[in-house]
Amino acid sequence: MHYDFSIGRHRVEECATCGLMRLNPQPSDEELARIYGSAYFAFSGDSDGQLHASSLKASSADYYLDLIEAYAGSRLSGRLLEIGCGHGDFLAQAAARGLSVTGIEVSPGAAQVAAAEAGARCRIISGDIKQLIAQGETFEYVVFADVLEHVRNPREFLRDVHSLTNDDAIVAMIVPALDANSARLMKTKWVEFKPEHLWYFSSATLKRLLYAEGYCALKVTPARKTLSFDYIAEHFDRYPVEPFSSLVSLARRLLPRLIRRLPFQVTTSRIVAIARNAEKRERQLLSVVMPVFNEKDSVAAGIERVLAKQIPDIDIELIIVESRSTDGTREIVREFENRERVTVIWEERPHGKGHAVRAALPCIRGDFVLIQDADDEYDIEDYDVLLEPLLTGEAAFVLGARHGGRTWKMRRFNDQRLAGNFLNLGHWGFTALVNLLYGLRLKDPFTMYKVFRADCLRGLDFECNRFDFDCELLIKLVRRGYRPVEIPVNYRSRSFKEGKKVDVMRDPWTWLRAIVKFRFQKI
Repeated sequence: MHYDFSIGRHRVEECATCGLMRLNPQPSDEELARIYGSAYFAFSGDSDGQLHASSLKASSADYYLDLIEAYAGSRLSGRLLEIGCGHGDFLAQAAARGLSVTGIEVSPGAAQVAAAEAGARCRIISGDIKQLIAQGETFEYVVFADVLEHVRNPREFLRDVHSLTNDDAIVAMIVPALDANSARLMKTKWVEFKPEHLWYFSSATLKRLLYAEGYCALKVTPARKTLSFDYIAEHFDRYPVEPFSSLVSLARRLLPRLIRRLPFQVTTSRIVAIARNAEKRERQLLSVVMPVFNEKDSVAAGIERVLAKQIPDIDIELIIVESRSTDGTREIVREFENRERVTVIWEERPHGKGHAVRAALPCIRGDFVLIQDADDEYDIEDYDVLLEPLLTGEAAFVLGARHGGRTWKMRRFNDQRLAGNFLNLGHWGFTALVNLLYGLRLKDPFTMYKVFRADCLRGLDFECNRFDFDCELLIKLVRRGYRPVEIPVNYRSRSFKEGKKVDVMRDPWTWLRAIVKFRFQKI
């Protein structure tokens, strides 16, 4: 961690590796108690303003409930817990949908308001979630908005949330995000940099934390809220940030009340993360995807090496996609069809490597995914070092870089030196383009060794059939917030005479198309 800037007397530190930020030292309990006083919520002491704020929050609550329902894939039913329920606006909307709702709030004043507003429809508890854990209560849905950044120990808090959920429960949270547009624009003057916010997450660091604490099937999207100009002005008045606060205050005085109170929906500086409890396994599972076409000289040895590979505490499943080879490879693969831990997908005709990998994705059962060609170019003994950042939670996406370390390994074709040099030149050009368009600093974005958590694929659709799939997979994971870590690997390039399948007249155009297209396409 290194010092970044200060909020009052509190230092903001940033992790040089992952970008997570925190306050250090944290405010004392006495300081936080003063901050969370009776005037903490917007329009405190203004009954008309509170009614206006409640109507806005009710509209936002319906939007978030719709997101949870879409994630669940069915109508919401059962018990819902909101941690940090404030004045109970979200709970009231959840109860109106037929859910049995409970809210817990550390502020006695806010809990009292929530109890008065919600009435008999909602159970409101003033206190801490430890009370519910001690009583052995569990829920189908747990929701907390603007809470995780306030707790002293996010890991411990998420473990406590685990204790309050059923096996198939859905957990939804809303947190300020460092990668939000407003955070990037306002930098150290971002309105969410407050002494009561002890932690600052980006989409990537939040996903990493959730995965490390046993959550899966993550869906993270920008949060939208229903606001009004009056509500925004109230926020800037309570948390002054110059020159923004002065400008907003001036506009508030000039605009008529009717205009100031008009509701509108806007993307905020927060993100919504929805997840489920991960399946509890004694050993984790690595899914190795092996596309195969015309590799009769190497496929049998390659399959045997994968199946023989031993990784501590990790099992390996192998998914082979055979694309109607014409050199006898199909018959060799057939000998492995009934082997334990092997799944074979038979394609009726070859569509390309990308199509083969896409055919395998629905069959993946593992926690991690690794793409492995059926040739001898890459070393299976590199599996351990490639998986290490995923196992430690350091990264969700790893690239095995051929162009790394002290030794030059890229395309040294002894029998076709000119072709090798031409491909290396193209590699540098396409790498520079990827780095420029996506703000990366990669050396080998097109490596076959792409290793990632299986949940990274959730909600992604793929379309590329040939080697442009490598570009598509990289780009879509990066645009979802998964920045790859590059680790040098062993590599022995083979020439076209030895079976290399890249078409130098056709494939570069598909790479260029993918790199540009997926920069702008909505994913």
